[in-house]
Amino acid sequence: MTVDQMPSVADRRNSAASSGRAGTAGRPRSSMAARRYRAFYMFTSPWIVGFLLLTIVPMAYALWLSFTTYDGISPHWRYVGLGNYRELFSDPTTWDALGRAGLFAVTSVPLSIIAGMGLAVLVNRPMKARGLFRTLLYLPAVVPPVGAGIAFKQLFDQNSGAANGVLNIFGIDAVGWLADPYARYVLLMTVLWAAGNIMIISLAGLQDVPRELHEAARIDGAGAWRTFRSITVPLLSPVLLFQTVTGVIASVQTIMPLLLAPFGTTGGVTTVPQSNYTYMMHVFAQYFALGRYGYASALLWILFVLILIVTGLIFRFTSGAVFYNVEPEAKK
Repeated sequence: MTVDQMPSVADRRNSAASSGRAGTAGRPRSSMAARRYRAFYMFTSPWIVGFLLLTIVPMAYALWLSFTTYDGISPHWRYVGLGNYRELFSDPTTWDALGRAGLFAVTSVPLSIIAGMGLAVLVNRPMKARGLFRTLLYLPAVVPPVGAGIAFKQLFDQNSGAANGVLNIFGIDAVGWLADPYARYVLLMTVLWAAGNIMIISLAGLQDVPRELHEAARIDGAGAWRTFRSITVPLLSPVLLFQTVTGVIASVQTIMPLLLAPFGTTGGVTTVPQSNYTYMMHVFAQYFALGRYGYASALLWILFVLILIVTGLIFRFTSGAVFYNVEPEAKK
């Protein structure tokens, strides 16, 4: 190496300084990333611990129970393998209860979405005291299920209920609302009564629809119904999909209104009219009336699998009908 090719003192100093800056800059980046990871797990740890202890562990315990004859009290139980599942699939009562739950979901979910959407369109229009109307329509949704069930039980009581009181004014005999065949309609009314939750979600979706599209539709001569059907509904399709999935899951698990408006009791356990003997009531009866914890756990696991299948089918058949402002990550 010649003298001309040798690096100067200034070059060596600049090289050392730049390498020193790189070294000092690298350490803060790694420590900052570590702090971010620690902060992330620190803030999410309550949810993670709760999810493990209150969801995963109970589900695993229920899965183990579904292979046994455990009754919840006696220490004597035996392992039966898939015996509970074989009995489940051959039990006509189980299939009838599942059919009633499916029928209730098919009727209650569309009616709830339509009612909530209608209320959202109503309170989205400019009017006086609009905030007050929104609050009043949403209040039933925040009433605890226990209070709602007791209120409807008193309202439709055959002897002292306000519903029969109104009928008596017009000379109509009292109706047994909490017995067949009217009990199913009372149950449906308890669901529609709390449509304010769907109203709020739909209202948020309506306010996210660009006004320019509505104005352009009006300029083109489209009426209110055509604008709603061709612009508003497609833009609300993600909201409608969310409400459909959550509504189906909630409807097949409905049990509180049934327990609070009983038809009678058998052995100290609530019984309901035949039309309201849904899948969850069948599970409740197996647990608390018959003490068949293993069989009831198998029923719940089958319901879990069915919910997964139905949810997957809903996403599968609505994939081309849902409009997203931002394309989902899975399709990028």
